[in-house]
Amino acid sequence: MRHTLRLPVLLAVTAAVLTACAAPAPSEDTSAGSGVSGTVEVYAAASLQRSFDEIAAAFEEDNPDVQVTAVYDGSSTLATQIGEGAPADVFASADEKNMAKVADRAPDPQVFAGNTLVIVVPAGNPGAVDDLADLAGVTTVLCAPEVPCGAASATLLSNAGVAVTPASAEQNVTAVLTKVAAGEADAGLVYATDVVGRDDVEAIVPDGAADVVNRYPIAALADARNPDAAAAFVDFVLSARGQEILSAAGFRAP
Repeated sequence: MRHTLRLPVLLAVTAAVLTACAAPAPSEDTSAGSGVSGTVEVYAAASLQRSFDEIAAAFEEDNPDVQVTAVYDGSSTLATQIGEGAPADVFASADEKNMAKVADRAPDPQVFAGNTLVIVVPAGNPGAVDDLADLAGVTTVLCAPEVPCGAASATLLSNAGVAVTPASAEQNVTAVLTKVAAGEADAGLVYATDVVGRDDVEAIVPDGAADVVNRYPIAALADARNPDAAAAFVDFVLSARGQEILSAAGFRAP
């Protein structure tokens, strides 16, 4: 049985799920006058860009002596860069597997959000896609297997007994969404949060999506150049205000 949700409905369902889920006790909000200053470099999964841009702005408002710079890409790419010595202060991954790759630099990761997959199609659904099985017969783009959204996609398709040969395997979820929105593909698999507020694509929640949940961990790196600001940023993401921003973007409570 399929479940097709256009964006307004998807937003309502997402809000209801988030309200129903019991959120963990948030940490204290980072507030003005905390004494942190300088620049904090955040490496974050591409699916976090919209919400982390908002979190960074709110964090800077509370900490006027701190500037946040952010690098967004696939978690596997970021983990490789961090492992090679990239000057990151904070790493926020879309899965725990890629965080574990940099365990020597990220000794205390904490899960701060969750996400699930949807089928995304261009507005109007020209490929007449209804469910996962249809992805095998249309032009489909997926995330590469080493990327969290790619690993989750493989699990979702395997659970459904569907084999898909993608037209391309992208290094981050943003690239999948961009190709579908541009009409270069009939369908793709992206996170539910990626389609929130978009009118150039439509989303279909496939059967089994709720059983494949990506857990997002964040950590201040042990060799951060600005450890105080890094710790303060992580605290902010985990705080009530940070969690409110993530919830509004469609993320699940951890």
